[in-house]
Amino acid sequence: MNNPFQEQLLKAGLVSKQQVQKANKDKQKKKKQQRNQKQAAVDETHLKARQAADEKTKRDRELNQRKQEQAKKKAISAEINQLITANCIDRNEQCDIPYNFEHQKKVKRIYINEAMKQKIMQGNLGIARIEGRYELVPRSIAEKIQQRNEKRIILFDNETAELDENDPYAEYKIPDDLTW
Repeated sequence: MNNPFQEQLLKAGLVSKQQVQKANKDKQKKKKQQRNQKQAAVDETHLKARQAADEKTKRDRELNQRKQEQAKKKAISAEINQLITANCIDRNEQCDIPYNFEHQKKVKRIYINEAMKQKIMQGNLGIARIEGRYELVPRSIAEKIQQRNEKRIILFDNETAELDENDPYAEYKIPDDLTW
């Protein structure tokens, strides 16, 4: 026995040998339970730390993916800008005919000449948006831009729209030179 207090009690006859052994067993059980609780607490904190690390890596992946998507969009936008600036059709003082068109549910206007207007109507030219302004580009370039970003280009097809059978004004054609 390592405990002098227990030895004194045993010598004095206040406790029996079985009581001392029982007290020692209880003490050992208590220590063992405390160790298990500490291990459980350590395991629990380790588990929480691992979950936090997993969540952080998941957030980091999502953030990295968003950054990559933004960089990709920026690169595509720069590529579109380069296509437009390299292939835009010059408009000068002779372009005095206002041409109205719809883009993103808003009516926009550019000034063109008669030849450009005919090419737009035939579908040979497209209208591209670059830095808040609109430029004319050939159809081949317009199709390339449309593949990359549909919102930056307006193409007019020379195909006629399907006619509604119940349309009372189907017989009346809208003239090409109508400006509004």
